[in-house]
Amino acid sequence: MSSEHTLKVFKWINLLTLIGVVIINALSNSLPFNNLTTGQLSERVNVLFTPAGYVFSIWSVIYILLAIWVIRPFFSIKKGDVQAYHSVGYAFLVNGILNSSWLFLFHYEFYITTMFVMAALLINLIVIYRRVFAVSGTTIWMRLPFSVYIGWVSVATIVNTGIFFNALGFEDGLLFSPQTWTNTLLIVAVGLAVWFIWSQGETVFPLVFVWAFTGIAVERWNEYPSIAVFALSAAVVLLLITIIQIYKFRGFYKIRD
Repeated sequence: MSSEHTLKVFKWINLLTLIGVVIINALSNSLPFNNLTTGQLSERVNVLFTPAGYVFSIWSVIYILLAIWVIRPFFSIKKGDVQAYHSVGYAFLVNGILNSSWLFLFHYEFYITTMFVMAALLINLIVIYRRVFAVSGTTIWMRLPFSVYIGWVSVATIVNTGIFFNALGFEDGLLFSPQTWTNTLLIVAVGLAVWFIWSQGETVFPLVFVWAFTGIAVERWNEYPSIAVFALSAAVVLLLITIIQIYKFRGFYKIRD
């Protein structure tokens, strides 16, 4: 199979995959699945790391960026981007299946199973991310969608971990209080974001964490002010580190080409 024909196959698979995922996401809240919206379920599971509802609007940003990503191969693109699309292969199709599966399982409250699907989704995104960033000469439109996507799924995995332990009966905490665990997870998340900046040479990923941290502060300000202050402090520290790195990189990504 020629390289040109392979790209043609992948671009149609990727386009149809994204259309399917967007439709399923829309139906999950418009029907909704199991007569519960995603927002109602988030309130029900009561995980303190869960940010305010408006923060989840980042999914719109992710899907817009992915729409640009799947449409671009239908037009003339750089050689580096062509190589990256080939490198991603069928991984984006797998991503769509995992994304949609998680939605069904979450809405029907299979919380323990969703943890494993979310972990698989994160691993899948790590694979896609590494394949895209391993190719030199790619444009920002090849990198940006997956920087935001993997950043948000990393946050979602932390939330899902809390849901997982709640489902196992640890709503009141395991060894430590839920407040202590939440603050500990915030520290771990900051460390993860900083490591990502230095190891991957990019600053989009940590900005997603800043967005999530501010949302946690907003959500917990009245009931758990200590968590809110801690989350806001984490957001400020991470934002300052990220701004410094953007200045050093002279952009969102360290120049490697």
